[in-house]
Amino acid sequence: MERIRNFCIIAHIDHGKSTLADRLLELTGTVEAREMKKQLLDTMDLEQEKGITIKLTPVRMTYAGYQFNLIDTPGHVDFSYEVSRSLAACEGALVVVDASQGVQAQTLANIQLAKENGLTLIPVVNKIDLPAARPEEVAAQIVALLGCDLSDVLKVSAKTGEGVEAVLEAVAARIPAPRISDNDPAAKALIFDSYYDDYRGVILYVRLIGGRIKTGESLLMMASGAAAIALEVGYLSSKMVKAAELTPGEIGYVVTNLKTTTEARVGDTVTLKDSPAKSALPGYRPAKTYIYAGLFPSDSSLYPNLKKSLEKLSLSDSTLAFEIENSPILGHGFRCGFLGLLHLDIITERLRREYDLEIIVSNPSAPYEILGTDGSVRVIKSAADLGDIQKVAEIREPFVEGEIVCPQAYVGPMIQLLTQVRGLPGDIDYVDSLAVLKFEAPLPNLLTDFYDQLKSQTSGYGSLNYDFAGFRTEDLVRVDFLVAYEAVGALSLICHRKEAHSLGLEVINKLKKIIPRQQFKVALQAAIGGKIIARADIAGFRKDVTAKLYGGDATRRKKLLEQQKKGKARLKKVGKVELPPGAFTVLLQKDSR
Repeated sequence: MERIRNFCIIAHIDHGKSTLADRLLELTGTVEAREMKKQLLDTMDLEQEKGITIKLTPVRMTYAGYQFNLIDTPGHVDFSYEVSRSLAACEGALVVVDASQGVQAQTLANIQLAKENGLTLIPVVNKIDLPAARPEEVAAQIVALLGCDLSDVLKVSAKTGEGVEAVLEAVAARIPAPRISDNDPAAKALIFDSYYDDYRGVILYVRLIGGRIKTGESLLMMASGAAAIALEVGYLSSKMVKAAELTPGEIGYVVTNLKTTTEARVGDTVTLKDSPAKSALPGYRPAKTYIYAGLFPSDSSLYPNLKKSLEKLSLSDSTLAFEIENSPILGHGFRCGFLGLLHLDIITERLRREYDLEIIVSNPSAPYEILGTDGSVRVIKSAADLGDIQKVAEIREPFVEGEIVCPQAYVGPMIQLLTQVRGLPGDIDYVDSLAVLKFEAPLPNLLTDFYDQLKSQTSGYGSLNYDFAGFRTEDLVRVDFLVAYEAVGALSLICHRKEAHSLGLEVINKLKKIIPRQQFKVALQAAIGGKIIARADIAGFRKDVTAKLYGGDATRRKKLLEQQKKGKARLKKVGKVELPPGAFTVLLQKDSR
């Protein structure tokens, strides 16, 4: 066990974690040169295309007589819970920072998590080969942040391989070997990832904290209470390598007979059913969904296919939650919960690619807490679930606490941006040339284009990290949207009373561009209860019914126009407007300005 080193790579998104992992695999001979490719640990097509890590991946390497167990983690804020469980499975971490961008928000968040888990940190400045690289300046930022010596900072180029050998040597020299507690000799393992295999069932990625797990033994998940059998155990090199047992300190996989990952969630503790551990490992909590959106098939006959597809996806993604939702306009569909907008984007893209489904996604919304006049408290997932407003005493809005990291010159614009979304700027800390601005803000106002505006106003150097902070009572109202005087529940939203008029007008103007013209005039309205707060009209087509006239009495012309007017009035009463799919995602669409 003294020769084992368990470590992970943490960094902000797109700072080169997966590329550095590729070089480590190459240098240690874990993967042959002919099998080498970019982002080797990112196996999904979406990961390859977007250049990001979505699912974390463990791999075992050997170097100078040491066993290195590496976990390549996601960098996006949506997957921060997975990162926290990966850190709990390690003794050390490589903190990778882009030499051109410097320290970013997710870097700070992950460093904080690593410190809470007592990890040894090895700072690495990556991408020193870029023309815009500032390795010395970025190294100074890291020294100010971690309080380490300048000599401790490694400068590498994961793309070219320059300096990567020194990273391996630092891992062997600086990261401590695993330590096992003697208080509880029973087998105990932390699940830091799990996924569903169509042919083998649920496969767990675990870190053995104590005891041993052998093939054929009966297992118990201490949080979920699920029982399973270890059909196979082993470790991951370039592929799965079967082993007789997993020993203390090791990172490996366990193939089980479980049918869904909800029975073995990330953060759960695995022990032996016959001789269980006294207590579970600390830190487990169910992953929370912060965003909800409706998923509907473009054709109602495809509803069974959508249901099967979501069930299959949820087998390998325990954070995906869904329930049946019915819409008068969109038909049968599902209200789904996601970790964030990126998670929503990934799930919808996978449904389109892997299951060949054309789906309509409604505007994403945050959960709200509702206090009824009878004292009851409930959480709703969309504005349509609010019910009778007369029975609502309070609507509580979800708030987040977070931090924005940007160059000091952009602090003013960031404070201004926060006030636009009803955010409350807090303390400002300075790390070398960077400013760390703490804030509180309502989650719904961060869902649409806040991140894009942040990037735009900081010339790409700003970054954002946040965590849920609870519900707060605000002056909130439900804004309903009427198309041809008929309410469309899927478009309803909850917002602050001060923002209702401007938001209603914005949505109506976007709908006006998306909804095609009809034979009759279509009224678009935004309303709070029975009060109309904004309106726009889509002009109807005008057919020239007098074109066939070649002269004669003027009364003939008047008669035809009068008939047309009556026909349009009748159509206005009975005519139906079919909304295109784009109408349900108007809030996600950027203005053309």
